[in-house]
Amino acid sequence: MSGTGLDAESIPERQPVLRLSGASKSFGSVAALTDARIELYAGETHALVGENGAGKSTLIKILAGVHRPDSGTITVDGEVVEFSGTAEAKEAGIAVIYQEPTLFPDLTVAENIFMGRQPRGRFGMIDRDRMNRAAAALFEQLGVPMDPERQALGMSIADQQVVEIAKAISLDARVLIMDEPTAALSGAEVERLFTVTRALRDDGAAVLFISHRFDEVEALCERVTVMRDGAHVSTDLMSEVSIDQIVRRMVGRELGALFPKQEVQPRDVVLEVDGLTREGVYRDVSFSVRAGEIVALAGLVGAGRSEVVQGVFGVDPRDAGTVRVGGRALPPGNPRAAMRAGVALVPEDRRHQGLLLDLSIMRNATLTRRSRLARFGFLVGGAERREAEQWTARLQTRYGRLTDPAGTLSGGNQQKIVLAKWLATGPKVLIVDEPTRGIDIGTKAEVHRLMSSLAAEGVAVVMVSSELPEVLAMADRVLVMREGRLAGELSRAEATEESVMFLATGQEAA
Repeated sequence: MSGTGLDAESIPERQPVLRLSGASKSFGSVAALTDARIELYAGETHALVGENGAGKSTLIKILAGVHRPDSGTITVDGEVVEFSGTAEAKEAGIAVIYQEPTLFPDLTVAENIFMGRQPRGRFGMIDRDRMNRAAAALFEQLGVPMDPERQALGMSIADQQVVEIAKAISLDARVLIMDEPTAALSGAEVERLFTVTRALRDDGAAVLFISHRFDEVEALCERVTVMRDGAHVSTDLMSEVSIDQIVRRMVGRELGALFPKQEVQPRDVVLEVDGLTREGVYRDVSFSVRAGEIVALAGLVGAGRSEVVQGVFGVDPRDAGTVRVGGRALPPGNPRAAMRAGVALVPEDRRHQGLLLDLSIMRNATLTRRSRLARFGFLVGGAERREAEQWTARLQTRYGRLTDPAGTLSGGNQQKIVLAKWLATGPKVLIVDEPTRGIDIGTKAEVHRLMSSLAAEGVAVVMVSSELPEVLAMADRVLVMREGRLAGELSRAEATEESVMFLATGQEAA
């Protein structure tokens, strides 16, 4: 853990840069916050953790001036402030870096940083040389090489986040709020972001870091605040609290309950993949999965795991190879045939590939069953509602009304609706791509419990996951991919973090 030499006795003697006290906020009859509070100190990185629906997003939006609290106070340097909008929060030195930044794609990096406040030369013309030099100085301060004249179009999420951080520095931001900033980043990009964040902290910024990943919280943060049900639960120095304690405060269960794996005796082979090839993407991939078995596809980002399962389901074309379900070959590039054969695919990108966000929760949960719920070609509303109620109850989904748009759900509950849609088909083979990415630890446990119970019922489960603890805890076998090929297969007993990484990276074991 990277620290700043803080101790518990020294904290009360310092004045926080930003303090939120006794905040409450309701939206109609829904209480999003009931007693939220947090204190952010200069030169410190502070983690904010909690389940989806704990109130983290509402708290952030209050600090950023998006929402005004119904009660409670915000103080900056000891002075009470009231933000009537985001502009006032920015003027107070508060900046938010979101998971997916929204830069103007047709503008350069420098133009995005200084939008609306470009330096002017003679006759009021924009002084581009001066603007580019100022942007270059910001990137040098951050220790990140970047061309100020580069167009924002096509930039990676990681580079866009660096531009947003540079913009915050140019506005003299003293408080930097980072909302799930690593969810879409590779390992190398995460480390670069951490280097930049530590540099900002060491320069005196107060950083609020929101993440579901406890390894990141441990590596980056000096303090941690836990929220549950819209209220403050605890604030501790990271050096004085364990991850297991944090989990219990978040969800009321032990960390060991996160992976409720049932022991199941696998039965007959259900899925057979032989020589699957897509030129330039993956090559000669072969494996089988038996009823009652959870097989994980592991490997580094870009190894071809998601592309393989999309090829199995028929979403993407394949150049060679066969896929058999129950001994019958599936035609390539035909998802409908895969569905008829009993294959279900829960995609990684649930917002764009798994859900129709503008449609209701009820409609999304029953999309795969519409023909069976219809009479004489017309959808029967009562049958649709009963089906949706059954699956949302089984998956313990939290929502307001079934008629609400799916886009109003939290990330974890969106994932449950995607699962409901496919589980309603009664699949023989369930393919889940990054089943717990971006969801809170309580929902992760529910998804793991569901996967394990489905395997116990005889479903063959294929899981693509980048989280090694998830792979090691849930998989009966681990297939490791490297550069589009299967690098090796490990039994549950053989699979360790080291053995998986050796195969994923092509390194020899010591």
